[in-house]
Amino acid sequence: MGNSGGSVTTRYSGDLHPLMREAGFSDVDDSRAVGEGWQVAGFAHAGGDALETLVRATGAPAIVVSFFDSDVGFVRALAPDGTGWKGLLNRETAEGYEIPLERFPVEPAVTGALAWAVAAGLTPDEEAVRETFVASAVFAEDLAVDLLAALGIPDAQ
Repeated sequence: MGNSGGSVTTRYSGDLHPLMREAGFSDVDDSRAVGEGWQVAGFAHAGGDALETLVRATGAPAIVVSFFDSDVGFVRALAPDGTGWKGLLNRETAEGYEIPLERFPVEPAVTGALAWAVAAGLTPDEEAVRETFVASAVFAEDLAVDLLAALGIPDAQ
């Protein structure tokens, strides 16, 4: 059985653990620095408004990817200015689980991801972002890493 937790990526220079726990994330892993003040941390479960609470607490943009058995990634992102979006990773596999793909249209995800990245001070690669939403992989975590890199998060890979 694969990973059914998730990951949070945010630009925050302090200790992320207490803020994540207070926001409603459980079983938070050690965070690792990526680049330019961005951190990535894993978690087992996230409460319904955990992303919103974390963004308010840090005053920083964040992206959450929740994994379903390492097969599918459900993506949500939010910036302090309210710019947010959602997407789905590994669509072909998700279809096999009968996840309604119409709830996760590709083009609105791409548009939202690009606006979020710009609001977060990043320089995204539009075609690479689009590719992550239509690509297939054995592990959805690989697509999540590709998405972070496509959004312009330094040293995400």
